[in-house]
Amino acid sequence: MAKILILGAGSMSTAFAFPCIDNKHQVSIVGTHLEDDFINIIKSNKNIHPTLKSKIPNNVKLYKFNNFHNLLKDTDLIVLGVSSKGINWALDQLKKIKNNQQILILTKGLNVNKKNRYEVYPDTVKNFLLKKEIKNLKVSVAAGPCLASDLSNRLLTNVIFANKHISVVRNLSKMLSTSYYKIKCSKDVTGVAACAGIKNIYAMIVGTSMGINSKNEKDNKNLNTAAALFNQSITEMCYFIKKIGGHESTVMDLAGVGDLYVSCTGGRNSKMGKFIGMGMTYKKVKKNKMRNDTVEGADLIFDIGNKIVKDFTVKELPLMTSFIKALLNNTKFKIDKKFFS
Repeated sequence: MAKILILGAGSMSTAFAFPCIDNKHQVSIVGTHLEDDFINIIKSNKNIHPTLKSKIPNNVKLYKFNNFHNLLKDTDLIVLGVSSKGINWALDQLKKIKNNQQILILTKGLNVNKKNRYEVYPDTVKNFLLKKEIKNLKVSVAAGPCLASDLSNRLLTNVIFANKHISVVRNLSKMLSTSYYKIKCSKDVTGVAACAGIKNIYAMIVGTSMGINSKNEKDNKNLNTAAALFNQSITEMCYFIKKIGGHESTVMDLAGVGDLYVSCTGGRNSKMGKFIGMGMTYKKVKKNKMRNDTVEGADLIFDIGNKIVKDFTVKELPLMTSFIKALLNNTKFKIDKKFFS
């Protein structure tokens, strides 16, 4: 039995506790410094997570953030389940972890580091902690098609874990796999982690198909257009991932095609895309439709979008560069036949 400490009480981090506890591990979920009230709400509602609508198993322990550093002392696996905006804050909380610590990152995103290079979160975490003289870290990333609600209902889910030393994620797979939670292993950390981030941008782009010719908020799927956008998205993801050092084959697997498919069927990125497809600007959607929603794809655009449009031409990445410019300039996005080869 391992001691697993999950930082973040959001939907995905909470859902991840289910296969952990079903493997008879000792599991603790600690909310961030912003989630004290949220932890109170869960506990007062008989451990039912208000977003997942699922009951958290009673043997999963829930804590407020002030307990985090005490729990950190003897944990076997730290799981980072914060939002992309919270990744730097989370790193500050790990400054005193032990050598040889095992870390698994659920957070999806991509950084531009001080050398103006693209950097995936596993490298961000490792580089930060190495500067704190913490050695022999085992930092892995989880990605792939995984809706938190499905996982918390123990529906069949197939994900991918990546570490440059594949034995690390193979051990994690043995530790965390269940009859419903299947884990594939990869050495392509850059490809897996970057796919997890940029597919959120493409989920918005494919989502615009639902807004075309629609005068109300009812889904107008326009499946032919969605398929065209999906295919072009995968083509561009292959190009982008290869350029930053990942493998094209990773895009054609769970981290790319699989995750994008699931993200396009629903969720906040797809929802944002639908409204943009209806002719709204990003700021108008945020103000009138999704004021309190975190849209990870949009957050990533505002973090690294300027670098992407400088590094890649419209000919190389027609969908992504055009969509990024629309969001950065707060203009309307229109699907152009020139996007498709």
